Amino acid sequence: MVQLYNLHPFGSQRVVPCKQEPAHFCCGQDVLFVASTAASCRVEVFTVREQGRCEALGSFATLGPVLRMAHSSAGDYLVTIEEKNKATFLRAYMNWRCMSAGSSRVCVRMVGHKMEESYSEALKEQMSVVEMPLSDPPLCISCCPVKGDLLVGCKNKLVMFCLKYCVINQNLTVLDFERSLILHIDNLIPAEVAFCARHIAITTELDVLILKLELVQQSAERTEQCAQGVSAPEKAVDGGVKDESPSTHPLQLELDEFIICQKPVELLGEESKLCEIPVTLESTELPTEDTKHFQVQYLLFRRFAPDQSPFGFCEETKLHSVQLLPVYQTASEETENKRKLLSLFCFFSLPHVGYLYSLGKLVELISTYQYSEKSEQAVLTPQFLHVITSQNLQCFTVRCSAAAARGEDPYIDTTVKACPPVTLDVCTLRMQLFIGPRAICHFKNHIILLTKADTEDITERRKPTRRMLSRKADSIKSRTNSESEPGWNLYIINTVSTIQLYREMVEYSRTYENVKTESCIHLLSEAHLLVRAAIMDPHFLKSDEKEDLLRAFRESCAFLGDCYSRFDTKDYHLALPYYRMSGLSMTEVLKRLVSEGDEIQTYERGFIFYLTHSLNEDSNEELSKESGNKILQIFYLADPVQLPDILCSPSMRNICPLTAVKYLQKVEKTMPSVVLTLTKAFLALKMGDLAMYEHEMHSYKETTLACGFIGQPRLLQQCKEGIVMPTEFAVHLKEMQPGLLVAATVALHENSKIELEEADTFFKMLCNSSENTIPQLLVDFWEALLVVSSQEKILQELLLRVTSQYVWRISKKQLPETKPLKTTEDLINSCSHFGLIVPWVASIMSVGCSSGKDYHEDISRLQSLLCSQSINIASALPVLEPLTEADNVGLTVRVLCNTRLGKYEEAIDQLLRRCPDAAVLYAQHELKGDNQALWWNKLLPELCKRTRLTGNDCPILISSLK
Repeated sequence: MVQLYNLHPFGSQRVVPCKQEPAHFCCGQDVLFVASTAASCRVEVFTVREQGRCEALGSFATLGPVLRMAHSSAGDYLVTIEEKNKATFLRAYMNWRCMSAGSSRVCVRMVGHKMEESYSEALKEQMSVVEMPLSDPPLCISCCPVKGDLLVGCKNKLVMFCLKYCVINQNLTVLDFERSLILHIDNLIPAEVAFCARHIAITTELDVLILKLELVQQSAERTEQCAQGVSAPEKAVDGGVKDESPSTHPLQLELDEFIICQKPVELLGEESKLCEIPVTLESTELPTEDTKHFQVQYLLFRRFAPDQSPFGFCEETKLHSVQLLPVYQTASEETENKRKLLSLFCFFSLPHVGYLYSLGKLVELISTYQYSEKSEQAVLTPQFLHVITSQNLQCFTVRCSAAAARGEDPYIDTTVKACPPVTLDVCTLRMQLFIGPRAICHFKNHIILLTKADTEDITERRKPTRRMLSRKADSIKSRTNSESEPGWNLYIINTVSTIQLYREMVEYSRTYENVKTESCIHLLSEAHLLVRAAIMDPHFLKSDEKEDLLRAFRESCAFLGDCYSRFDTKDYHLALPYYRMSGLSMTEVLKRLVSEGDEIQTYERGFIFYLTHSLNEDSNEELSKESGNKILQIFYLADPVQLPDILCSPSMRNICPLTAVKYLQKVEKTMPSVVLTLTKAFLALKMGDLAMYEHEMHSYKETTLACGFIGQPRLLQQCKEGIVMPTEFAVHLKEMQPGLLVAATVALHENSKIELEEADTFFKMLCNSSENTIPQLLVDFWEALLVVSSQEKILQELLLRVTSQYVWRISKKQLPETKPLKTTEDLINSCSHFGLIVPWVASIMSVGCSSGKDYHEDISRLQSLLCSQSINIASALPVLEPLTEADNVGLTVRVLCNTRLGKYEEAIDQLLRRCPDAAVLYAQHELKGDNQALWWNKLLPELCKRTRLTGNDCPILISSLK
């Protein structure tokens, strides 16, 4: 893997016209603040325009020399730690922009000072300095980029000031702070702090602690507990050194002669509670109904040992440059003003190594950065890590956008979407030589760099040539010895646009195409992540490069798709999602990868994987005859087993059937199969060759052919423009072999290749039926499915469907349009859900003239269903409603339903009233066991009663009674 790509991320550089030597500097939204050294207690402000052009905006005086400074984009204020008379002060400078209009008025007030109406009106036109007194000297500061809150690090504690917007009147809102929370941290002197979205990162010389303030629901009993906060266990971790008094030690050692080093420790997530650094919260807000209550969650603790490198023991090993970097959700037109914080990253560095952690649901180390020499300072951006050493400005790639993309879309690593992995090797894009880099900061696409050369560097740099020596030697000497020798410069280095660097990366990747495959993929992945990070930038929607970036994103996906298709890599499957993200059609991909006229071209797994998946999906793209034939040739050479599947793709409609058959015949000699035979029959129908079709279809038994369709359902139905359509094969089977078609569809359903509703649509389209009409072939399918299906839910659905259809035909006197594939007797013999028709039903049907003689099959099927124990009668009653008691069919249905529901008395009444000669036969068959008493309690008394009433006029009742 190439570790250093000598690309050009740095463009033009301009010198900031500072009047005094800078001691500290930081960036605002579009400005640069520069605090001078102790000689002049002032802050100069410069506005930064395109290409890093810098113009002085003004300056303002400070109380004393600035020790630390930070700017908050939320609230647009500058906060400083200043020193005067050996005391430190914390001050915030508000409304500083008014000085560009020429105003020199300054208002100094204490934090929380109540501003009077008349006094506050003047605040519009003057800078406001807010003094924030602290009980301990401030050591470090950080502003939250999301909300503008301020965190101040002091010895053994952190103080949080919430930014407040005080509405004075309709035309004036004044910024102020409220001291809201104090985090007491024992035995900790913070060297640096970082604060973002209630996440806090603290570093000492060798320790890093990352905390999160969590809002908790407050209740009366928890008030005291939350006010006190939480503490970490006191148990020492990983052999941590315990403090012991020298007087109690058996050997009186001179401790000054020893260096005690604690073991390096890394504790992530829940484990970081064991870091033996207790944190106690103290709320300092005035209690209100909306008072927020926090508890502390430990995210990370890491302790380093002093560097014992091959160069010797280094006492200067200290952590530096701790930062929290927020990444926001990709903007859309709807969410532009409601950006959601997506991910948070933390960076910190030792002199020779930098560490980048992701602080999401899991806390994990993403990247480790090894520097070529000792680092002075580093600054992290969503796209790069910039590091300064004694000689260089170095630019490293970062993986923030890869991690954030997965946070935004957990399904990103699928056949539809992909993103280079977070674990992608870190590489250096550039090592730019500078003399004496000392400090660095970054904003937008600019890097601000302070260089300060040592005296010997200046002397060496300015040593005159022999020709100039006699004339300028004295002046050179006097200047190098002078205290006023500047030797420093403050540069604004303009980083090149994302598009420009992206294009350079793509161009550079071509040098590795045929030599180092992995390096080519690596560099194109870097280019992809570069563009992806730019798209996730909060200002993306307003960017002038928006369309170019989206175009570059699609192009980078296409390049990565080419790589995974052309090269033999373990991640060959990524060709598919990258090509999909590129928006390229199959035809366009073929043009990129297939050489015209090259008969010996080989095809890698990635390309075959892409083609297989693309062709096996119901795409609306139809390939030309030439492209289709080329794909046939590719699969014949690379993976001939897949030819039947490929030929059934809707995209291959235009291929030459004769060419396809020739390829299949070659494959059949070595790898015969049922699916291949069915595919040949399918092609024979396309060509109109019925003789060939008959030959192929007689190669296997009908049951084998039916199962063969499981291997390739698209022989029967294909999707066209989102609609599933029956194929020519299905239409032919419907006319010539409907039994095979039904059997094949049943096999598909039982193997989860087609759903019940899809089968309904398929048969309706095949039979040209309207939406509300049920063709007989569909009823045949339902009946066949009842024979084999074992799912109770499906069975009840099918039983209701066939019952409904039988009832509809009987009540509407409608005959099926085609002859049913099975008779009632066939169904009774093959399906347990169709029961034997009981004798008393036959007795009723034999009496009198029934209007249902023409519909004998539907009637007997319905009665057979009701005679079985499968159908849920309660559910079927609404379906059976259309059949009245007007004739004997309705009577049998009513009596069968009452019998199944246990309503025997009602059934006997119905029979005695309508068909008394069947009553005794009914009783003999149904009144058994517990119901036998109904013979004497119900049937006998009813027969006597009715015979008495009718006399000798009803011989049937008399014979039944006898």
